[in-house]
Amino acid sequence: MESPLPPDGEARQPPSKDDKVALKDVRGSIFRANPAFELILFDRLPPEKQQVFQDLKNDPEFYGVLVPRDSTFSTIKAVCRNSALLYFTLLQPGPLPSYLQAEFGDSCNQAIVQLVLDGVLEMQHGDRFVSGSNAFELIYESDANQPQPEGMIARLTLSALGYGQMLDLDDTARLSARLYFYNRIPLSERWRRRLPSEEAVLAYLQMERHRKLLDQRWSKIQSSLPFGGWLQWQSRQGAHMNGRPKEKHGYKLYVSPTPEFVPEAFRAVIELPEALGPNYFKVGSDAAGLLRPDKLVLYFSSFDMLQACADRLSSRLGGCPAHGVPFTAALQTGAADEGLFSWGADPPADKGALSWQERESWRLFITNRLASAMISAKKAATPGLQPSQFALERLRLEGIDTGKWIPTSSFAMDRRS
Repeated sequence: MESPLPPDGEARQPPSKDDKVALKDVRGSIFRANPAFELILFDRLPPEKQQVFQDLKNDPEFYGVLVPRDSTFSTIKAVCRNSALLYFTLLQPGPLPSYLQAEFGDSCNQAIVQLVLDGVLEMQHGDRFVSGSNAFELIYESDANQPQPEGMIARLTLSALGYGQMLDLDDTARLSARLYFYNRIPLSERWRRRLPSEEAVLAYLQMERHRKLLDQRWSKIQSSLPFGGWLQWQSRQGAHMNGRPKEKHGYKLYVSPTPEFVPEAFRAVIELPEALGPNYFKVGSDAAGLLRPDKLVLYFSSFDMLQACADRLSSRLGGCPAHGVPFTAALQTGAADEGLFSWGADPPADKGALSWQERESWRLFITNRLASAMISAKKAATPGLQPSQFALERLRLEGIDTGKWIPTSSFAMDRRS
């Protein structure tokens, strides 16, 4: 299992201590495979579907896919051999097979809980079987301790969740996008006229004034999908990165001033001492890009380097008004406004990812999972349970501290069912 954090001995931000989610022990319950899905062996998928999932054949543990039978669930789930065996075992309701405890060890209870919350398995409750948010009270202790938001960024993130909960959307990708872009400043006619093109953005950033320094210290990277919409530079000292940071497990520093102060922040970044500079950075290339909260992003190979850079920038940008990036972790940096600096760490590539899928960033990893859980809970309409609460609790089981929005030490990236 891989983690987005560097190995021991490398400079890093210690992850949040494991957030002990108060779960009931459900291992003695009666379960069944959810009849809302059909488990299909890869070889028996129609040819066009086999083409879509062809990349998964590279994983020797891959078995097939769970396909929803109706609109209750909207997501097709890739399944490994062990999960397929469990699913077939529970086609007839019964207790968990004894081999599971040996297979999962101490994590057995949580592994089963996650399958129930995701609707793969159902638990018996009286004369019926339940899953997802309808199994919430059977899974969580009544004194479950949801972390409280800490600071402006965390409160902004919870506001984004409240907004997402009010939207009448049942498509995970669309809801995730609305969460991801929360806190954007609307593209007004004033900004459209001020920054009508990339050339206008370059002038706004006073590029000619900085041309000599940029040419000495930085190599401009030609934008291409999925990096369209960004102006990008790589440090001439950072050749060890071997390409764009999205291909590595790097740390991101978000510098989020209000749009009027982007030129000042941009200048502070390119004038950083070489020892404190990022391996790579990017800034929005059009008006919409500079109005989004995550408009200026710097990449580093360790958290210590990121923190040192943020401290230096803070001394330059003290008093600069903050915009604020939801679904990131706040940084404490001296004189700068709260919310001006925050961070994230791109997760390693999912073993179950398909070649045509865009690599998930830290924020997209979070918003995708929150959106999926919120839509599931909305459809279930569980009395007394807000969809956002269900989504937060589900995300905590993925190893995310939802008070600070950082990975815990149990965070892992094997995302197969």
